[in-house]
Amino acid sequence: MSVGDKISNAAEKAAGAAKETVGKATGDRETQAEGAAQKKKAEMKQAGEKTKDAARDITN
Repeated sequence: MSVGDKISNAAEKAAGAAKETVGKATGDRETQAEGAAQKKKAEMKQAGEKTKDAARDITN
C-alpha cells in the first residue's frame, strides 16, 4: 500500500468516525449511520490494500 493510499484511507476513516460522533451527539441517526458506513468503507479499503501487499510480498 502506498503512503498516499494509507493517508487517504486514514483520513476517510477519521472523517467517518467524526461524522458518526456528531450524529450521536446531535441525535441525528442518518448522520451517525453515514459516518459508520464511511468508516467501514475505509476499513475495507485498508484490508484490500493489505491483502494486495501480502500477495505482492509472496510473489517476490
